[in-house]
Amino acid sequence: MARENIILECTECKERNFFTDKNRRTHPERVERRKFCPRCNKHRAHKESK
Repeated sequence: MARENIILECTECKERNFFTDKNRRTHPERVERRKFCPRCNKHRAHKESK
């Protein structure tokens, strides 16, 4: 399948907070989304980690 599981990591504290999936055929680049970080207690940018 083209969909693969990814982990989203906070850009500020580097904590891995969210697990999701994406289609690698249509989006080969890394994903970045604004999500709530419970450690920072704020909305921060979360990037796809390896």
